[in-house]
Amino acid sequence: MKKIIMGALLLGAVIGTSAVKAQKLNSLSAKEKKEGWQLLFDGTSTTGWHTYLKTTASPAWSASNGAIGLDQAAKKSGAPGGDLVTNDEYENYELSIDWKISEGGNSGVIFGVHEDPAFGATYQTGPEMQVLDDDKHPDGKIPKHNAGDLYDLIKAPKRAAKPVGQWNTAKIVKKDGHLTLWLNGVKTAETTMGTPEWDALVAGSKFKDWKGFGKYPKGHIALQDHGNDVWYRNIKIRVL
Repeated sequence: MKKIIMGALLLGAVIGTSAVKAQKLNSLSAKEKKEGWQLLFDGTSTTGWHTYLKTTASPAWSASNGAIGLDQAAKKSGAPGGDLVTNDEYENYELSIDWKISEGGNSGVIFGVHEDPAFGATYQTGPEMQVLDDDKHPDGKIPKHNAGDLYDLIKAPKRAAKPVGQWNTAKIVKKDGHLTLWLNGVKTAETTMGTPEWDALVAGSKFKDWKGFGKYPKGHIALQDHGNDVWYRNIKIRVL
């Protein structure tokens, strides 16, 4: 009987593992669909995205092998770069996104982006969750600039990024200004935008004199072109 029970438990574990592996990249499970999740990346194209202040996505950003990536070689061949932003704007949501950075690379997930010619870049209005090779990029030695940090505002309690070449899963939850960041299951930052606490964080950062920074409750989500190859996949959002 003991052997039968152990065998059943092992079989259940195998089936459970298979079920997890069975979900395809850039897809939603039945449970996720029921919970209201939506894909922001279809796995094959840049549909739903455009380059900041442009109407279409730069060819430097392309979909390949189930990921949307920034190819610096394409830029050197003449393709314009620039941050990629969602066509739609979001205010209260839970965002889940996988990222992989190149060796020595730097990028970021920027949110609350107000798209206006008055602001020349996404980061002039949108706070950033850092994407970085902590070991080989110079920013890895700067507090509040590591992967998972709320860039230049809040330092994560510990480093949570996986080694270069491996996929990381980031989560951003924003509800009525309350903001929580997670990287690989580790909570890396928490604050509430628009509060005295938030104002103090901004006042102590490089953004202190930036009039539009963090001022827009509703905005686009951006993938940053920081001059290095980077890849994103399983980009999904649930409006709260």
